[in-house]
Amino acid sequence: MLRIGDFSRLSRVSIRMLRYYDETGLLKPDKVDDFAGYRYYSEEQLIKAGKINALKDMGFGVNAIADILKSDNPGEIEQIFQIQKDKLLEEADAISRRIQFLDTALERLRKDEMMKYDCIVKQMPERYVASVRKVIPKYEEEGRLWHILFSETAKLGMTPCGSAMAKFHDKEYKERDVDVEVQIEVKGHYKNTENVVFFTEPETMVASTVFQGSYDQFPDVYASLAAWVFENGYEFAGPMMDVYHVSPHETQNPDEFVTEVCCPIQKRQNMKAE
Repeated sequence: MLRIGDFSRLSRVSIRMLRYYDETGLLKPDKVDDFAGYRYYSEEQLIKAGKINALKDMGFGVNAIADILKSDNPGEIEQIFQIQKDKLLEEADAISRRIQFLDTALERLRKDEMMKYDCIVKQMPERYVASVRKVIPKYEEEGRLWHILFSETAKLGMTPCGSAMAKFHDKEYKERDVDVEVQIEVKGHYKNTENVVFFTEPETMVASTVFQGSYDQFPDVYASLAAWVFENGYEFAGPMMDVYHVSPHETQNPDEFVTEVCCPIQKRQNMKAE
């Protein structure tokens, strides 16, 4: 039998955590001295403590660890591990984007660089498009829609003739369950598939600005576009659109991305009266 101090050293679990594990039932002492209250652990419990440490390092909480240790179903445990892996990959991707944003911000600070974006009004011409529109968990998962679009049209012999575009239909920013549409202009006419719809987009007047570089510029671009729209007597009249002239599909270098932000506009009502 091992006293709690010795067990702590050998298991690499602090006495404070061992007491917490005892309270939660995750790892209870093998024996407790009724008179002095001393906790004793068996040597075999070092193996269980090692499993707890490993699961903790994987990011599991106490309740999840308890469920895993109780399970004798390898398939169930594999499913739990896969869910945790997907969660960690999502978190890693978010952290990677934040690091990229920080690197770009540091580079601009060192160069004392102020980004400027030119905005114009233009007519987006009528176009026949292949489109997929769905509610997805987050904006960053837009790639799911592109996968659907191209996988379902692979056998149609579809000929794209314009840049890829994403439209954001929610009237406000949402953290989850976002209404996103992706579309690309195509030649000819095709029958709808399970998720891909073909239709003609009408000619639309938009405010447009084009920028080159990584997508961390979007907040500055949106701010510049909004200011230009207001200063020139317009108001937004439809969903924001991101047109990918050079995207990750063409290059993995973010500095080479070329993106156009467009938004349908109309003259403000009070301006019309004037």
